[in-house]
Amino acid sequence: MSRKPVDVVQARLRELAGADTVAFGGVGFVGELLPVTEAYRELAAAVARDGEALRPQLEWLVEHGSPAGKVYGVTLLRELDPAAAREAWRRLAGDRSEVTTFSGCVMNKSTLAEYAASQL
Repeated sequence: MSRKPVDVVQARLRELAGADTVAFGGVGFVGELLPVTEAYRELAAAVARDGEALRPQLEWLVEHGSPAGKVYGVTLLRELDPAAAREAWRRLAGDRSEVTTFSGCVMNKSTLAEYAASQL
């Protein structure tokens, strides 16, 4: 029995809500895609198809997700409403929670506040 698209979207949202790493592309020397990156990409496609219907879940993710989950949430929200995303980055610019990011094979740790400030 296959999952319904709504079930898949909810599973991806849960995965991002608990994410411990932000990686929008492949990581490491071999460019491996992390499960959380795949979840982000699937949600990005869902947002492109039916974003307004997903907006409440994205807003929840921005407010209640892990620090990495919040980054993913705001990044997805930006596709629907850039002004709302800027406001979310402003709110997160005071959050001192640690977030781990990957850019290729380079891992970095910073605070959510630093990451948010770099997005403004």
